[in-house]
Amino acid sequence: MTLSAGSRLGPYELLAPLGAGGMGVVWRARDTRLQREVAIKALPVPFRADPGRLARFEDEARAASALNHPNIVTIHEIGETREGPFLVMELVEGRTLRELLYAGALPARKAVGLAAQLADALARAHEAGIVHRDLKPENVMVSREGFAKILDFGLAKFDHGETGAGESRCDATLTEENRERPIVGTAGYMSPEQASGQRVDFPSDQFAFGAVVYEMVSGKRAFHRATRAETLTAIIREEPEPLAAVDSQVPMPLRWIVARCLSKAPEERYAATRDLARDLQNVRDHLSQIDGSGEGPRSSVAVPRRPRLRLSGSVAVAVAGLVAAAYFLGANVPARGSPSFQRLTFRDGTVWSGRFGPDARSVAYAAAWGGGPIRVYSARPETPESSAVPLPPASLLALSPSGEIAVSLDARPSGAFTTTGTLARSTLNGGATREVMEGVQAADYAPDGAGLAVLRTADGRSRLEFPIGRVLYETASGYLSHPRVSPRGDLVAFLEHPMRGSDAGSVAVVGAGGVPRILSQGWTTVRGLAWSPDGGEVWFTAASVGGSRALHAVSLSGRRRLVLRVPGALTLHDVSRDGRVLLAQEHAREGIAGVSPGDKTERDLSWHDWSRPVDLTADGTTVLFDETGEGGGASYAVYLRATDESPAVRLGEGHALALSPDGRWALSTPQSEPAQLVLLPTGAGTPRGIPTGAFDAVLRAAFLPGGERLVLSANEPGRALRLYVQPADGGAPRAITPENVGAEWAVSPDGLRVAAVDARGALVSYPVDGDGDGDGDGDGDGEPELIPGAAAGDSPVRFSPEGRSLYVLARGDGAACAVDRLDLATGRREHWKAILPPDPVGVYGIPRLLLSADGGSYVYAYVRLLDDLYLVDGLR
Repeated sequence: MTLSAGSRLGPYELLAPLGAGGMGVVWRARDTRLQREVAIKALPVPFRADPGRLARFEDEARAASALNHPNIVTIHEIGETREGPFLVMELVEGRTLRELLYAGALPARKAVGLAAQLADALARAHEAGIVHRDLKPENVMVSREGFAKILDFGLAKFDHGETGAGESRCDATLTEENRERPIVGTAGYMSPEQASGQRVDFPSDQFAFGAVVYEMVSGKRAFHRATRAETLTAIIREEPEPLAAVDSQVPMPLRWIVARCLSKAPEERYAATRDLARDLQNVRDHLSQIDGSGEGPRSSVAVPRRPRLRLSGSVAVAVAGLVAAAYFLGANVPARGSPSFQRLTFRDGTVWSGRFGPDARSVAYAAAWGGGPIRVYSARPETPESSAVPLPPASLLALSPSGEIAVSLDARPSGAFTTTGTLARSTLNGGATREVMEGVQAADYAPDGAGLAVLRTADGRSRLEFPIGRVLYETASGYLSHPRVSPRGDLVAFLEHPMRGSDAGSVAVVGAGGVPRILSQGWTTVRGLAWSPDGGEVWFTAASVGGSRALHAVSLSGRRRLVLRVPGALTLHDVSRDGRVLLAQEHAREGIAGVSPGDKTERDLSWHDWSRPVDLTADGTTVLFDETGEGGGASYAVYLRATDESPAVRLGEGHALALSPDGRWALSTPQSEPAQLVLLPTGAGTPRGIPTGAFDAVLRAAFLPGGERLVLSANEPGRALRLYVQPADGGAPRAITPENVGAEWAVSPDGLRVAAVDARGALVSYPVDGDGDGDGDGDGDGEPELIPGAAAGDSPVRFSPEGRSLYVLARGDGAACAVDRLDLATGRREHWKAILPPDPVGVYGIPRLLLSADGGSYVYAYVRLLDDLYLVDGLR
């Protein structure tokens, strides 16, 4: 059968051809099960009887599916019909890089942005032991949104030397261009060792990458001669024309990177492709500071990401600034002024917020020192002492031009990165407080000091109001944070986070029309926001990988620039009218502590910098956790560790979700959209995917007893979080709760009910076989029921083995919390245990507790934030 539009390959209907190459024809197709469009690569008819071609086709699927990266095409599955094998891939709407280059060189900013994406993807492949071997513009797709995707792993090889069939990584190419001789790759993009038939390794991909970037910024190929043989000879013996001679506007740091990649000797290239990716990220982040010639600075002072030394105060910034100057400007460029840093706080604890006073000299801030509650303090730069404002425990929300302050009384954690309390107005001299509204998370004054913009949760939705009572914007999923009114009072800037419990997100503004505009997105952590004095930019602190937030600025048209980077994470609190900046340098980590079976002393079970416990075996001997900070890498990592402090075992990438009842599998979700489910073997075996619904994100999961079904806490596009049930081997999920339910929950021992916190904060028992709308009119076994004895703020932890009682985590003050046991029949509540980390300084609440079945052992998560507040002058 010849494939044509309208043909079917299993559940896929072919729509139209997209292209063809030596390894197959690519079709646009429709998945009739999920009603989505995909790309399908089918092996050409003449190759289907060739065992070598078939093996390579399977190698492509194996290579690409082993990687999970936003800049590598996603392989959904490999199928087989009587018409032959086929690959099902994500459909990337856009053009190939080759098509973009038909018009000539790309603008420097676009070229550097695409190059940084490709280098990060290539680094990820190399870290997984995969060499692409055929990187070229034809194998890079650029989406309409400007995202680059590496395609076609048909020539890729895992880095394991000789294959079982006796082929080395230097076996014959499969492309039309070089089928004539046993050299892998495409002439013009081969490395010298590739062109001469020698061993091909990771540096070979770096050479091809350098050739691609050379062409992106110059508009001409680095090595292109009249014949293929002459091209290969030029690669081996000749140097390309220097980029400076082709186009003097190419930034100097980019020239250096390309020249290093195009070195003839592999050992003269990068020792690790991750270093190449970091260098390109530096160039991308600093590009706004380099003038047209690529050799001069702009006014901002920048610090590269590479230094790892932990220096303090102005010394760290000064050293990093010198490194940046040497890196970007060269020895012959005169030094420019550096910003000045003045430390304002000297105690151990967490700075929650800070604002400049009306005179732009004094500073007010809220902090929890020494493990105590959050209080408001005032400080002046000329003295090292801070004065406590005579108010009850409260967090500072905003400070008006007249000196009035908006505070959050009795502020308590309402999530991993938010606090909620009662909005009140007072003064810095400790005058009487006037309560305004309950349940407020953040606020900011209008320029006239009269109106307030507030963030609060209503009906389960995170809502921005300005003035109070007028809804400007609300989101059904995730949450909003850091509202700031513009100097003219016509716009409110804020951060939007797509998932509760995560500080990843975007920078947005919204006006009176209520239609938000995204100014900058794709940040893995973004916290802290303020307007520039003239209102032309929004300044914010964020990181695209890991947790080391830098200070950025973005214009209302979306033009972004890096303002400041230092070792560690920064949090922006305010920008004064005269351009001075209030910044906190943060030392943060999430850790794990717990008690193993038979022990009474808590052990520290943390592994890297952001260890988050997810599941505990019924016997309490093993904890499943993930690493989502710097230590987890760009794709994060899933680990398993015995509670006796044995070394942790890395299972794979992504977020951890749950352990299977038999302990053989760890359910995880990669960093991808739409969300996917992957089972990682805890012992011998290979990962395997589980088909699921079209979810933006999966937050939590659990296996029901027997392991045949899953409970998922997830959200569909445009909808809020809720609980679903689906078969553990894949299938259509079914909602079992209303929306805004599913942040915290526990499954009963018989698997019939789930205890969860609803949108109002009440603890409710939902039937697993219910209809999901919460009204009890479906075919499920029972209706939702309020759990007797529960109090506001309770989070379900675990049912007792017989199911007659429920352990709940009751929020406390500071780092302390209590675990109580509720009798589900009578509502009787009894205290079970108090949880307090051995060192409470900087710890504010316990976000998660996991219990063994008998309650004899437990583990819990704690987040420690230690901040130093600085007044920074001279940033532009």
